[in-house]
Amino acid sequence: MSAFGPFISFEGGEGAGKSTQLRLLASRLESLGYEVVATREPGGTPGAEAIRRLLLEGEAGRWSPLAELYLVLAARSDHVERVIRPARTRGALVLCDRFHDSTRVYQGLAGGLGLQLVDRLQAPVLAMAKPELTILLDLDPAVGLARRAHDGGAGRFEARDLDFHQRVRRGFLELARREPARIRVFDATLPPQVLAERIAREVLSRFGLKP
Repeated sequence: MSAFGPFISFEGGEGAGKSTQLRLLASRLESLGYEVVATREPGGTPGAEAIRRLLLEGEAGRWSPLAELYLVLAARSDHVERVIRPARTRGALVLCDRFHDSTRVYQGLAGGLGLQLVDRLQAPVLAMAKPELTILLDLDPAVGLARRAHDGGAGRFEARDLDFHQRVRRGFLELARREPARIRVFDATLPPQVLAERIAREVLSRFGLKP
């Protein structure tokens, strides 16, 4: 592994199991002796967490997609500067629950802003901070929303209609089609431990990490 630590993001729709799989991978890598920084978006710093609350709380129509985009980018700028870049510079592995692909999908493809605008506005923030590997957990949105409701995790985005979440799924799969080398698709219906093992194999192989 190079001195500049790998950056891995976890993406997918609501209830796909991103947080669970990130924790399992972090535990596996830490048990092998690697320094791991596990973080999330929006969030990861006090300022970004404050913006997260603005984004995720309230009515579904509280913000327009463009307003969401600017809020997300403000949070991401702080997160990258204070957490992600310093961690990677010292050689740590960074695992992030959502990153720029969520913005491309939720605000760009599903939200209607388009990839061109979103990618252009994100470009300065992504310098030295674009994931080298993205784990995309694919799941039927109806199943994912049911999982979230069962866990009591409903928020602004979960409150959007099923058609929106179908567009989100299609958006993620479209990004994976465009960038198959970076975005690896995994079946989120698999048992968590089986899925975790497949993800771990992908990560260890991709970055030449010693098991």
